[in-house]
Amino acid sequence: MSEMKPSDVATAEDSSEEQDWNAAKAFFDSLKSNKPRPPKPRFAVSIAVSSRTLFNMVAERKIYEEEGVEKYVAFQVEHENEPLKPGPAFPFVKALMNVNSRLRELYPDSEELFDIVLMTNNHAQVGVRLINSINHYDLTIERFCMTGGKSPIGYLEAYMTNLYLSKDSDKVTEAIEAGIAAATVFMPEKESELSDTQLRVAFDGDAVLFSDESEIIVKQHGLDTFFEHEKHFENQPLAQGPLKCFLEALGKLQRKFYSKNERLNCPIRTFLVTARSAASSGARVLKTLRSWGLEIDEALFLAGAPKGPLLQKIRPHIFFDDQMFHIEGAKDLGTIAAHVPYGIGQKYHKGKLIEQPAKKE
Repeated sequence: MSEMKPSDVATAEDSSEEQDWNAAKAFFDSLKSNKPRPPKPRFAVSIAVSSRTLFNMVAERKIYEEEGVEKYVAFQVEHENEPLKPGPAFPFVKALMNVNSRLRELYPDSEELFDIVLMTNNHAQVGVRLINSINHYDLTIERFCMTGGKSPIGYLEAYMTNLYLSKDSDKVTEAIEAGIAAATVFMPEKESELSDTQLRVAFDGDAVLFSDESEIIVKQHGLDTFFEHEKHFENQPLAQGPLKCFLEALGKLQRKFYSKNERLNCPIRTFLVTARSAASSGARVLKTLRSWGLEIDEALFLAGAPKGPLLQKIRPHIFFDDQMFHIEGAKDLGTIAAHVPYGIGQKYHKGKLIEQPAKKE
């Protein structure tokens, strides 16, 4: 899995990069603008979003699939002055911008901010409509990566990506296999009113923040064996899952507010929403987070109950889960849900095996 980005590696390459950044910053600072400058990627929490997660491009995608790329590009150019409608990741991005505004108030010179990158395999000609749409909604997105039909996955590491959100499950899987936190985002079936002042992020536990080691035991040996296993290994931390480093990055920014005595007014709030039972298997989860030095603001153990109704009360800007059953239940009730295609849960749906595991030779 990807690690937190180093901030103090003293190499000749870093020194050269620092000089380049300082020169660029000096140039931009000499220009008068009310627009905030993007932070240096090595210090930022970089969020890469695809154009289809940021904007609703269902109609445009249909043209691409039914009439081909040339018709698609021509349509986008013809309509480039018409702003695209918001997509599923739009409220999340707006919430990130609000956190940045609060951070800049407290730390005017800090580079520890969210940096939003538009990562898309769109043709550069489509970029004009994307830029116009971003400016229409006054979004602070200055970094673009438009690959003209090629997969953008190879660029994620170069952009020092902490989280990648896409509508393409294959690209998301590829990113996770490369050690980058990633998820496939789904549009909810109905709109919910979300907070304008606080970024709310909800995580499942197993196969999201943690590895799927315990979930494998549930699937293969049942709940009783799982409960015994978790009790026996209660003091042994779980291995990290694909989104652990993103929670770590959120925690780093939260602590900047805490150090200014802003804990009760922090614009970031995190939730653990797990199907685990608290008494039977919850202690290992909480002790694992403690061993990592991470805090979670609210921990909700549902003991197998549906997550959708509870998420309806939390109203997160995004909810991460590894099982499509929970994703479907969440989005049906208005939650923006993001599927993390990782672990043994991908072989099951509603508890039933959908893919036979490969036989050992």
